[in-house]
Amino acid sequence: MVQQDDATDAVRSAITSGRTTLGIELGSTRIKACLIGPDHVPVATGSHAWENDLVDGVWTYSLDDVWSGLQASVASLLADAEQRYGVRPSALAGLGISAMMHGYMAFDADDELLVPFRTWRNTSTGRAAGELTELLGFNVPLRWSVAHYYQAVLDHEEHVPQVAFLTTLAGYVHWRLTGRKVLGVGDASGMFPIDPATHDYDAGMLAQFDELVSPRRPGLRLRDLLPDVLVAGQDAGTLSEEGAALLDPTGTLRPGVPVCPPEGDAGTGMVATNSVAPRTGNVSAGTSIFAMVVLEKPLRRVHHELDVVTTPAGDLVAMVHCNNGASELDAWAGLLGELLAATGNPTEPDDVFRALFRAALEGDADGGGLLAYNYLAGEPITGLDEGRPLVVRTPGSRLTLANFARTQIYGVFGTLALGMRVLAAEGVTIDAMFAHGGMFRTEGVAQRLLAAATGAPVAVGRTAGDGGAWGIAVLAAYAAARTDQDLGTYLAERVFADAELEVVEPDAADEAGFAAYLERYAAGLAVERAATQAL
Repeated sequence: MVQQDDATDAVRSAITSGRTTLGIELGSTRIKACLIGPDHVPVATGSHAWENDLVDGVWTYSLDDVWSGLQASVASLLADAEQRYGVRPSALAGLGISAMMHGYMAFDADDELLVPFRTWRNTSTGRAAGELTELLGFNVPLRWSVAHYYQAVLDHEEHVPQVAFLTTLAGYVHWRLTGRKVLGVGDASGMFPIDPATHDYDAGMLAQFDELVSPRRPGLRLRDLLPDVLVAGQDAGTLSEEGAALLDPTGTLRPGVPVCPPEGDAGTGMVATNSVAPRTGNVSAGTSIFAMVVLEKPLRRVHHELDVVTTPAGDLVAMVHCNNGASELDAWAGLLGELLAATGNPTEPDDVFRALFRAALEGDADGGGLLAYNYLAGEPITGLDEGRPLVVRTPGSRLTLANFARTQIYGVFGTLALGMRVLAAEGVTIDAMFAHGGMFRTEGVAQRLLAAATGAPVAVGRTAGDGGAWGIAVLAAYAAARTDQDLGTYLAERVFADAELEVVEPDAADEAGFAAYLERYAAGLAVERAATQAL
C-alpha cells in the first residue's frame, strides 16, 4: 500500500519528473536493479535469481537468460516503485550497467556470438595466462579476456579467424542498449592491461601481443577487437528505442536516457564503499570474493596472487580475486533450512542465515579445529585448477554448530587472506576496508570476522546489501551530473558526506584465532589437492 507522507511525496515527485537514476548489475547469482533519488538514496529495488550452467566443461550463461533476467529484474523494480509510491519510473536522469568482470564474449562481423559466453569462473587458460604474464612482465590472470582469446588461438579453435569484437558481459549489454562498443576503464582493465597515464590499453603491451600471435594470426591488431575505453563521467551514449524495449517490453521505460560507461562488479564495489582513494580498500562477497586496494604507487614486482586493475576513474588497484566465495555457505544454509522444515519448523532463508551467523560468534576463535574449503571451482591463488567443497576435522576437533558456522565464514575468507598476505609483504598500507554484499546484512558477524582476517578496520554502510547495483546507479548519477568534480570528491561530498557507517576494529582474540585457522587452512590444502585428483 502506498504511504502518504512528505518523504514519499518527494520521492514520487522525483520519479515522475525523471530525476531518479537506475543501476543494474548482473551478478553471479542475482541480477539486481536499484533506483536512486537525487540524494543517491535507494528508493526502489528489483532482482532476479539466475545460475551459471556447466556446458561441455564451460561455465556459461545463455544470452536468452541474460535478457529474460534483465527484464525480470526491471519488472520487479517497476512493481516495487509502484507499490511504494503509486507510480512507475518512465523517464530517468541516468542509467548504468554493471556485471561480472572478465571472461570471454567473442562476436563476428555480423555481431553474432561465436561461442558460448565463458565466464570468469573458467580456469582452462593456464598456458595462455602463463605465457602472457612472462611476455608482458605483468600478471595476466586466467579469467582475463586476453587470456581466453590467446588460449583459443593456441588451441586452434575454429571460431578464432571470425572474431571481430571482444567484450565483457557489461560491455555486451551496454552495446545492445545503446549501440556503443565501449567499456569503463575498470572493466576494461580485466580485458587487457591499462596504462595509468593514458587510461587506455597499454600500447607497448598491445604491440608485444600482436607480435606474439603474428605467426598464427598474421596482421592481427588486438586493439581493433577491443571496446573503446572510457573513464567515469564520460559520455557513453543513450538508451535506444531497441534498448528500452529489451529492458522493458511493456514500454514503460522511455528511450533517450544517458547511459554511463559500463563497469565491472569490482568497480561498482569500490564506488558503493567509497573506496576509490589511495590506502582505501573494499571486499565484495558473493559467488566469488575479492578485495580491492587502491595503490599509492605501483607494486615492486609481479605476483600471481594479485591482479593490477583500476578504479572507474583509472587509478591503479591491487585486486585479490578468489573464484570461490559464499556459494558453499549458501548451500549449507539451505541444508539446515531443509532440516528445520523436516522437523515441522519451516524457516525463511534469511532467518536461517541470521541464526547461523549469530551462532558463529559463539564459536572458538580458531574454529575449534575444523576446516572448510569452499572450492566449487578451481582457485588460481592456491594453484588449483579444480575444486572440491570439503569440511575437514581431526578426531580431537570440537564439532558444534557455533564452530561449524564460524569455520564456514572463515572458509569464505581463507583464500582471500592468503592473497592479502602478499599485499602486506609489498608494504601496502590500508587505513580501512569497506565491505558489501549479502554476507554483511547480518549485522556485526561477517564484518567482525573479516576484520580478524584482514587485520584492518572494516566498515559497512546501510547500502551494503544493495552493493554493485547501487554503485553503478551512483556512477550513472555522476555521469548525468556533468560535474567538474573528480569521482573521489563527488563521492565524498555528495554521496557519503552523511553516510551511516558501522566500523568494527579487529579483535585481538579473533585475529589470533583466525591466524591459527589460516595456518591449518594452508597446510590442509594438501587434502584439497588430493580430493581433486581422487574425486
